[in-house]
Amino acid sequence: MSKLFGTDGIRGEANIFLTPELVFSMGKAAAKVLRDRTDIKNPAIVIGRDTRISGDMLEAALSSGICSMGIDVNLLGVCPTPTVAYITKNYGYSAGIMISASHNPAADNGIKLFNSRGFKLADDVEEQIEYLIEHPESCSQRPAGDKVGRVLDAKDKTEEYKEYLLSRFPLDLSGKKIVVDCANGSASYIMPDLLSRYRCELVAINHTPDGVNINHNCGSTHLEAVKNAVLFHQADLGIAHDGDSDRVLMVDKNGEEIDGDMIMAMIAEDLKKQDKLRNNLIVGTVMSNLGLKKYLSERDIDFIAAKVGDRYVLEEMVRHDAVIGGEQSGHLIFLEHNTTGDGILTALMILDIMARSGKNPEDLLQDYVKYPQVLENAVVSSKSGWEDNVAIRSVILEKEQFLGSHGRILVRASGTENLIRVMVEGPNQQEIVNIAVDIKNVVIGELC
Repeated sequence: MSKLFGTDGIRGEANIFLTPELVFSMGKAAAKVLRDRTDIKNPAIVIGRDTRISGDMLEAALSSGICSMGIDVNLLGVCPTPTVAYITKNYGYSAGIMISASHNPAADNGIKLFNSRGFKLADDVEEQIEYLIEHPESCSQRPAGDKVGRVLDAKDKTEEYKEYLLSRFPLDLSGKKIVVDCANGSASYIMPDLLSRYRCELVAINHTPDGVNINHNCGSTHLEAVKNAVLFHQADLGIAHDGDSDRVLMVDKNGEEIDGDMIMAMIAEDLKKQDKLRNNLIVGTVMSNLGLKKYLSERDIDFIAAKVGDRYVLEEMVRHDAVIGGEQSGHLIFLEHNTTGDGILTALMILDIMARSGKNPEDLLQDYVKYPQVLENAVVSSKSGWEDNVAIRSVILEKEQFLGSHGRILVRASGTENLIRVMVEGPNQQEIVNIAVDIKNVVIGELC
């Protein structure tokens, strides 16, 4: 079997790759591994899901696998991924599982696992689970009689996270008009109600999920819908979630995109002013825009770059005791509040800044200069040895010298495909396009 776990759990086409049989086996394996690794007296596992049509099927298979190992399952129903992490940590569950493929199309689905502290599983734990899936005889001892696990309804607990957010952010947004695009996903069940309590004028779009319209031409991967709504309704801010609400992007009143880097810039500056930016730093990734680094540098805020992937961002946050970290995609983590990316919390933090400062994002980001970025993918026969290739190293060095301190080049191999990704950043769009294409062509010439 090939490696099941990627950087964000297991993901693939539902009922084709992610079959009920596979998910049942994964439920058994996860229950055994997580039960054996925790000293929690009640080893129950909590499960949430997004709005995909395949969610019911996979939830049933996963629950059956877990119960067959003598572990109770508590079902949250449809809820955001951050809700699962929060409930797992704060209610003493041995693990939490979210059934979601995040921003992927409706045909896909996925499984994300959290340990008892609400963090995504470490690599060695995932490897143990994969081993047990490949060797089902290791899970052959099953309980019987009254030792079999039960499936219990825990939908009432989904309100607990909403109440936590309301208590943490007692906002008054009177006079503000806010558009929220729920991506026909999990946010549909929380954001309209949450924002309506803040007395703003609310325009909710894409908040009627039917099982197959999640992320379809809407949400954070398709910003046209929220941009058009903001401009049509003359709103102060547009908020766009993805399918499971673990990320968020925004648009200002002019319809201009506010990406994850820009959101972090606003929040980091605000936390520093309040003397709440622990260790005076934030964690981004190697893909973070040069504009973010310059913006932070001008405000004497330190920046650390992690590998791409929220789990790597989190590792650096824990290592350096940082309270804020995230990716340009809008997957942002605030460890004082939650242990995983949380688009709903992020949106409330920006709304809180707006309420306290009296300023909208376009005012707060007046000095932020976003550098153009281009990404070219070179399809190659093999990625092996690309870093030591003399011609590739030579062209990268030549282009880096040309850009100097006014830009940067990042070349890296894809973790899942035979691709070499070439990212170039700089002040001139056409110039960086030419540089990226030149490097791509050398890579193809050398590795194909």
